[in-house]
Amino acid sequence: MRTGKWEKIVLLLIFLFSSASGAFIGINIGTQMSSLPSAAEIVSILKTQQIKHVRLFDADHQMLNALSNTGIEVTVGVPNDQLLRIGESRSEAANWINKNVAAFVPATNITCIAVGNEVLTTIPNAALVLVPAMQFLQSALVAANLNFQVKVSSPQSMDMIPKHFPPSTATFNLSWNSVMYQYLQFLKNTGSSFMLNAQPYYAYAKGQGIFPLEYALFRPLDPNNQIVDPNTNFQYTNMFDAMIDAAYYSMQSLNFSNIPVTVMASGWPSLGGASEPEANIDNALAYNSNLIRHVLNGSGTPSQPTTSVSAYVHELFNEDVRPGPVSEKNWGIFASNGTAVYSLKFGHLAESSAESTGLVGVFCVANSSADSNALKKGLDWACGPGSANCTAIQQGQPCYEADNLVAIASYAYNDYYHRTQASGGSCNFGNTAMITTTDPSYTLLWFLITIGRNCSSGSSTSSTEGTTPSAFGPVGALSGTSRLQFVSSEFLIAFLLTFLV
Repeated sequence: MRTGKWEKIVLLLIFLFSSASGAFIGINIGTQMSSLPSAAEIVSILKTQQIKHVRLFDADHQMLNALSNTGIEVTVGVPNDQLLRIGESRSEAANWINKNVAAFVPATNITCIAVGNEVLTTIPNAALVLVPAMQFLQSALVAANLNFQVKVSSPQSMDMIPKHFPPSTATFNLSWNSVMYQYLQFLKNTGSSFMLNAQPYYAYAKGQGIFPLEYALFRPLDPNNQIVDPNTNFQYTNMFDAMIDAAYYSMQSLNFSNIPVTVMASGWPSLGGASEPEANIDNALAYNSNLIRHVLNGSGTPSQPTTSVSAYVHELFNEDVRPGPVSEKNWGIFASNGTAVYSLKFGHLAESSAESTGLVGVFCVANSSADSNALKKGLDWACGPGSANCTAIQQGQPCYEADNLVAIASYAYNDYYHRTQASGGSCNFGNTAMITTTDPSYTLLWFLITIGRNCSSGSSTSSTEGTTPSAFGPVGALSGTSRLQFVSSEFLIAFLLTFLV
């Protein structure tokens, strides 16, 4: 539908205020799954996760209807297989806008159109129609009075920049200079952003150890192993910023500046094949948690420190029918059935501490089949050098269970993991631990051990003073409160056992 005069003013105000609100985090919603949740179920997940920006790779009408009246900002995509038709016909472009954009706004808050995806590096034969397609879509938006609300751009791959370090010497692939010049001129004329798919995982995997893993995951680098651009002396603490700056410098090489970069896809796979050891839940959680914090704190890059960069996490769901290696199917934070692979906070991670880095719903527990001696070593390390808070599992304390080494080790492992994961801590402990999204406090065994004893590792706000005790070190007498908790707990266990016999 066509917008009227007042609707146009409202949309313009929405655009102006949203543009001034700073960087945001969004998420990609891919659909290459054998069982795709319904549009209503997807929107329910978005609301629960407080996700306010989404990128669709098409313009699915069921999704657009489900997103109506939610306030969620939506980027719709023109699939690569539709690009040729739109790039060769103004009427086709106008028809696409009318059916997929104008018919849904303002109820559905469509703010951007991503024209194709990595067109120049995946379907180079369509290169000559890329910019015409963008121009025809822009003309259709103008005709529908939607050009103030909806911007047009096209996501580019980092493969367009053959050498992105050092960033100051980066340039686009010279064979595409003519197309890139037209593309950048379009962005400049329309006030649109440069869309970039920036995936440090790929760069790290291909780098064969050139850069440390910490650099890819936003983790602190060894003071003696800093990454510096020798031409500018800019220090890069993470690969993400270096990729963004490589895009800025590549644009400058074609005499374009002041075009903002929006990262349309950035993430880390949670599972890989035998030759993909860095694709795991620990790294996926670390990368995405740190990415969210990095973006939401509003900091720019070393070369553009006052220009914040928004980013879309890749992606909401694992895509089990996506072609390629195992890692390609496992970028999601949710499985296709809606269960969490791991938990991320999309809110104000920029203001949260290192002990609350999106680990809600993720637990590090001892493997019940692990060798008891190995478990004891892991427990002693966690409570000693690992500095886990093991006060509650000391002998005589409310969470101590002499005959259940697995439960005690799980407490220590989980506390250590929650405290240190963002800075490099892992859930391994000599291969005696594992990640789970099932809260162990809700299993019967854990329930019997911990009910009434305040034994929820990872959620306690108490801290120890002085040296952290070893797992089985000396302890003082039980307090009156602890004795009461112990007695009531034993009574409850006896009571419950009458139903289990």
